[in-house]
Amino acid sequence: MSSTETEADRHPPTALIVGASRGLGHAMAAELFDRGWNVIGTVRDATARTLLHDLADRSDGRVSVEHLDINEPDQLAPLRERLGPRELDVLFVNAGTTSHEQAPIGAVPTADFIDVMVTNALSPMRVIETLEDLVSPTGLIGVMSSGQGSITNNTSGSREVYRGSKAALNMFMRSFSVRQSETRRAFVLMAPGWIRTALGGPDAPYTMEEAVPRVVDVLLSRLGKPGLEYLDRFGQTVPW
Repeated sequence: MSSTETEADRHPPTALIVGASRGLGHAMAAELFDRGWNVIGTVRDATARTLLHDLADRSDGRVSVEHLDINEPDQLAPLRERLGPRELDVLFVNAGTTSHEQAPIGAVPTADFIDVMVTNALSPMRVIETLEDLVSPTGLIGVMSSGQGSITNNTSGSREVYRGSKAALNMFMRSFSVRQSETRRAFVLMAPGWIRTALGGPDAPYTMEEAVPRVVDVLLSRLGKPGLEYLDRFGQTVPW
């Protein structure tokens, strides 16, 4: 080892990004890779070629692709087994869907309500409960929340089932972090803002190139700081 070699050079940190085939998840994987991290990313479709595969091909082995549909609970144990003894510095679950954005909640069909709530709130927690033992005792567990999950900031209505699902996710993460209160882990509910993705749409004011480096900055700034925070991409606290 040379005198200039750092601990990160000897042992690059590892992040698992769940939901990294495109959009924010892929952009986060690419940003962490560019910063010298090893990255494991999951894709929902085991047969389709994705941007994550392209990133893996040029990564010299530092990016790997795993298959996981978070809404299929029976896929979690096999993923946990494949990951084996690997230790994660960051586990981040990026999941999101929406439906009936302008409908009042009473008009949302039951099946669509269930789909949004399971995808946005229940499934991310199942992933975390299954994989949390892989995370370093001083690592970070995070989820992609939303500013629209803030009850305090809801002064405009609309997107009611989506808002409710993210508020539920926030509550579930709060409960999970309480159960982990004796650990030194950091927990982050990330509210990235309105970004031009498939979910955010073309009218969003911010590009991924503008937003994702800030999101990653905030996550990495929380490493080594125990407890749960609900933060935007500038590191500012979002009110519950």
